[in-house]
Amino acid sequence: MNQPVNRLINQPELNQSPKSYESVGNFAKIDHARTSRTGFPEVIWGQDKTAEQIVEIMQVMEGRHPVVMATRVEAKKYQAIQTQLSQVTYFEMARICAILPSEPIPQRPGRLSILTAGTADLPVAEEAAVTAELCGFGVTRLWDVGVAGIHRLLSNQHVIDESDVLIVAAGMEGALPSVVAGLADCPVIAVPTSIGYGASFQGLAPLLTMLNSCATGIGVVNIDNGFGAAILAGQILRTAAKISNTK
Repeated sequence: MNQPVNRLINQPELNQSPKSYESVGNFAKIDHARTSRTGFPEVIWGQDKTAEQIVEIMQVMEGRHPVVMATRVEAKKYQAIQTQLSQVTYFEMARICAILPSEPIPQRPGRLSILTAGTADLPVAEEAAVTAELCGFGVTRLWDVGVAGIHRLLSNQHVIDESDVLIVAAGMEGALPSVVAGLADCPVIAVPTSIGYGASFQGLAPLLTMLNSCATGIGVVNIDNGFGAAILAGQILRTAAKISNTK
């Protein structure tokens, strides 16, 4: 039987002290307790924030989290951020800026591979790859193996075989995740991208293809959501490691 709502919202992990979040100006509240609840810290969505807002949030998070990360940060905005935070590292293809720890990021168990149908899918795939790496997961990259030249994928079957989780990014018709899922014995996370001609509808066509896949074992995230795919992959790998450790 499900627990009453009032019982759920009073669980200790949700009944944190006021310092479990911290206000930044009048525009943000930083959830410092998120790592203890979910295994991953809060990440800044940079696209619709000003450089000044991102800087202020990063300054509050620095020292409280091993990695401070902002996604969807274009190069021009990064340049403005860097003038105030010289320690920020920028991953241009992924459009991610981050404050990295002085020590190497501890590596978590699990083998994650990220595939793209085409070169144009790289920004989304790199967002996933860099996110996963900043969370401590090793990543194997396999680019430009779409169905228009299926031999490119089949000649890299070993990458699929050696993976515990696969992220597959594709635009156009979005067929690649279905093909990969038919060759893999692990979860496949499909990422539709907004790459394609008019009838691709900015990623809607590949999204619908992936949702309607006849191949089993596929989960689908939102259009261009490489970050979300990486976090989902990380949760799968973390859960698998916990199960393995209890045996």
